[in-house]
Amino acid sequence: MKDSKLEAMRHSLSHIMAQAVLELYPGTKLAIGPSIDTGFYYDFDTEHSFTPEDLPKIEKKMRQIIKEDQKFEQFDKDIDQAIKDFEKDQDVYKLEMAKELKSEGENKLSFFQNVDKNEKIRFIDMCSGPHVKSTGKIGAFTLDKVAGAYWKGDEKNKMLQRIYGLAFAKQKELDQYLELREEAEKRDHKKLGKELDLFSFHEEGPGFTFWHSKGMVLWHTLMEYWYEIHRKEYKEVKTPILLREKLWHQSGHWDNYKDDMYFTKIDDDGYALKPMNCPGNILIYKSTMHSYRDFPLRWAEIGLVHRNEMSGVLNGLFRVRAFHQDDAHIYCRPNQIKDEIKKVMELIDEIYTTFHLEYMVEFSTRPEKSIGTDEVWENSEKIIKEVLDESKMKYELNEGDGAFYGPKIDYHIKDSLGRTWQCGTIQLDFSMPERFDINYIEEDGKKHRPVMLHRTAYGAIERFLGILIEHYAGAFPVWLAPVQAKVIAVGEGHNSLVEELAIKLKQAGLRAEADISDETVGNKIRKAEMEKVPYMLVFGDKEKDSGVLNIRKRGEKDTFEKKTEEFIEMVKKEIKNKN
Repeated sequence: MKDSKLEAMRHSLSHIMAQAVLELYPGTKLAIGPSIDTGFYYDFDTEHSFTPEDLPKIEKKMRQIIKEDQKFEQFDKDIDQAIKDFEKDQDVYKLEMAKELKSEGENKLSFFQNVDKNEKIRFIDMCSGPHVKSTGKIGAFTLDKVAGAYWKGDEKNKMLQRIYGLAFAKQKELDQYLELREEAEKRDHKKLGKELDLFSFHEEGPGFTFWHSKGMVLWHTLMEYWYEIHRKEYKEVKTPILLREKLWHQSGHWDNYKDDMYFTKIDDDGYALKPMNCPGNILIYKSTMHSYRDFPLRWAEIGLVHRNEMSGVLNGLFRVRAFHQDDAHIYCRPNQIKDEIKKVMELIDEIYTTFHLEYMVEFSTRPEKSIGTDEVWENSEKIIKEVLDESKMKYELNEGDGAFYGPKIDYHIKDSLGRTWQCGTIQLDFSMPERFDINYIEEDGKKHRPVMLHRTAYGAIERFLGILIEHYAGAFPVWLAPVQAKVIAVGEGHNSLVEELAIKLKQAGLRAEADISDETVGNKIRKAEMEKVPYMLVFGDKEKDSGVLNIRKRGEKDTFEKKTEEFIEMVKKEIKNKN
């Protein structure tokens, strides 16, 4: 729920900033200036090219306006008169917005003006509010950054200059946000991905991840755990990434998802890269007639999917154009639905607990664009609610955000900075089995329609890895770390023994590397710390003579000693317990 007082303050600050810019840079044209989650912004059309160095100057002028305690006064103007005034002032952006509002049937426009203590009007802007009573009623703020922004977000329009500001009710809250953001920047998975040599992105394939060898170790370790936990009750399947266009018409993705899909032609026939795995999974189901004795069928697939994301929203591993989903589709009888959903809930809880991730749950209901009858949706939502209530699961209702084919339970995990990310999902689907006319033979010998559950635990695996990188700040627990131990030679005379020790550790199942570079021991340790290696083993004459390892744990100054076999057993135990 939005804080209306804070929103009014942030909106007021956008006007104060616009006023300051107009006073400092006459001739500037104003576009729009809303409040946002952490503050405010305004878009400007001006000959002056804003730089970060301009922000203190603008902020100083804003604080002067705030000190003058100018009143915010609202008034209405006839829309035709407003249009004439905008035309006279060549106020092109407000003019365009006014004409659009007139075409929508509006006959009056709302304006706010800033009036100083001498009753002089200092600033006027077309706006419906809300605002604080006066500029003096402003909390803590600071100007943040300058960015480019197309008018109305359309790249065909003119590029404007956007100035962002941060605003909170109290200075303490602003300081806390800045500290949190600074920590988030240190944990940025794009930055750490490069520093730790995990992955990269290239202009030859925007939105497509290039995984490096250490990144692949992390990937495979994550997937080994996934297979370990799924082998108990799931069977694995695999479907093609390119399928005929007609399949997507049948599934409903064409009507609800086509703008996010990639298309091509083969032998003059239309094909599409799959944005989801479920239609291909259904084709496997249809290849055989099934009996009620087969149910529940639990088929898992690490499926590569493609989404036609706009370049402006691409964001490292968080928003890519090709990613893998740890999908599973469960086919069951109506009387098995609740038990199957509860089992998936238990599995997701086990996975997130292993990573020490807290989470919250949302129950998402029927969206505006959907398939299926009202009766089917009402029944589906009733079942989901009953499962959540019976499981005593705390949840938030997220109305209108279900999948187009059914309601869902969404899992939002919380990272070490308190940010939440939607990952796992459980979706109840009566509509897709109907569309594809899939059946099974019941005890009565007749054909019946199965119910379908769609679910993920990691969600998009690339995104989940990005979340883990930031959650751990790249300092992965031993079982996940691409390199678990670094053996460091004190001098050149120890190189051969250090390499032998690294080989011995690898043969025991540990991921180990030897550092026999010409650097000093201190530099080698610092490098291993920067690489976030959990254990550093310094090897010199003392270790050669005693047969005891000198071990330094990541992030700790003190060292401890163990024999090689003891160290191996200690690390193996950590790996097994996923500590």
